[in-house]
Amino acid sequence: MKRLFPDYTYGPGPREGCWWDETIPSLNWPEMKGDLTVDVAVVGGGFTGLSAALHLAQAGTSVAVLEAETPGWGASGRNGGFCCLGGSKLSPKAMSRRFGASAAREYGQAEADAVHLVAGLLRDHRIEADVHSKGETQLAHNARAMSALRKGADSTGVLHEAKDLPGLGFGGAFHGGYTNPVGFGLNPRKYLFGLAEAAQRNGAKLFQKSAVQALQKIAQGFEVTTPVGKVRASSVLICTNGYSSEDVPDWMSGRYMPAQSTVLVTRPLTKLELAAQGWTTDQMSYDTRHLLHYFRLMPDRRFLFGMRGGLRSSPRAEAAIRHKVQRDFTRMFPEWSAVDITHIWSGMVCLTRGLTPYVGPVPGRPGMFAGFAFHGNGVAMGTYCGRALAQLALGQGPQLPTPMTRTPPRFPLGPWRRALMPPAYWMMGLADM
Repeated sequence: MKRLFPDYTYGPGPREGCWWDETIPSLNWPEMKGDLTVDVAVVGGGFTGLSAALHLAQAGTSVAVLEAETPGWGASGRNGGFCCLGGSKLSPKAMSRRFGASAAREYGQAEADAVHLVAGLLRDHRIEADVHSKGETQLAHNARAMSALRKGADSTGVLHEAKDLPGLGFGGAFHGGYTNPVGFGLNPRKYLFGLAEAAQRNGAKLFQKSAVQALQKIAQGFEVTTPVGKVRASSVLICTNGYSSEDVPDWMSGRYMPAQSTVLVTRPLTKLELAAQGWTTDQMSYDTRHLLHYFRLMPDRRFLFGMRGGLRSSPRAEAAIRHKVQRDFTRMFPEWSAVDITHIWSGMVCLTRGLTPYVGPVPGRPGMFAGFAFHGNGVAMGTYCGRALAQLALGQGPQLPTPMTRTPPRFPLGPWRRALMPPAYWMMGLADM
């Protein structure tokens, strides 16, 4: 495997301290050994891969999921648990300019459909995932950002002026906000494991510690090589997102950019502590910064706080970004500066050069499809793209919005493309001031 970041990124260091690991027992999938023949092989066992596997298995298709690590090890088992609108980093205006107003509307509907899909899977498969929050609230970090929220607000949501926030339980130095009614918070590991169990009940075969080392086209489809076994399949789905490899398949090289996100969780807060900060809402929220912060009070009264911004990956860099996220947390919520932070960890989100997700065929490899780049919103969009990949493998041709089907161009600089991120982050930091 040829990955973009140092080996440290793909080891236990960034993941150490993940709160979700303590909330549900680990799943013990077998390792792939020997040879196996299935209709579809899925590379990656996160939201996208397991959603694809579940929908394929429900259609009576034989499917094997090959996860390089253990269940929930990647981004799907260590994210912030925001099931919300998102998936692209393009504004609605920018998307309309690039693809047309009709395509932009269709894409917006797809984001909403993705949230509803997760809600349906939770309901239909009776997955208990600590769901809370009625939609999602964006909070303005300065007056200019609040002016932009006012201009962009529509009748589907509710605009909040600064004077309204304390009565709604949003305590902090915010200049107002806007609540979109679509979305909810959840425990991502419980959701992921629920998907896995539903897929297994329907006949899907799930394997851990079975990293795909090579993909070879053969007469009957593809031969997928793992360290101690091979899978032959008519179709292959690439569902590796921010933990992709440059050579599985080679087409992926240069088409995705992993970016770091870091999350902390506090001990449970008392009623007095919540009242002191003025934060009493269960509403999941994020601020208007380009290098955004996202946060929510969870059902057990722990507070989750995360942020974008890490650029390097090493023990020293990990220590630095963990220090920064704690500093930002206490700056934004000063009344909790003495509250114990019990857990903190990092993981990788994924973006494309065009800032939209991709779901579709791998050119030149008939029967191979890929879905990736959810831009930090993989709970809903990853699930949605997984279902779309299943439909593609079944030959059903899902009707996807144009922004999701354009083949992503490669980033400049190839294997050195991470060098593009520091100046981009510097410019976003300036814009956030």
